[in-house]
Amino acid sequence: MTKIRNAVLGTAVVTALLAWSSAGFAAGTPEQRSACMGDAFKLCSSEIPNVSRITSCMRANFSKLSPACKTAFLKG
Repeated sequence: MTKIRNAVLGTAVVTALLAWSSAGFAAGTPEQRSACMGDAFKLCSSEIPNVSRITSCMRANFSKLSPACKTAFLKG
């Protein structure tokens, strides 16, 4: 059950990140996408699986994102 839940949550987070970011980031590397996964779980887990709410949460918490995640978004 935990593996299924983690897979669903991971998919929701990746989808939110792709929806929030520019087209360049959406075509980015798996490393760029994974740079923000932990931040999404840490800062926005209460919004999962609602993609639009995760997106809003990530935007609202941009200043709290890890340096790697900020860099990934700024490059996108």
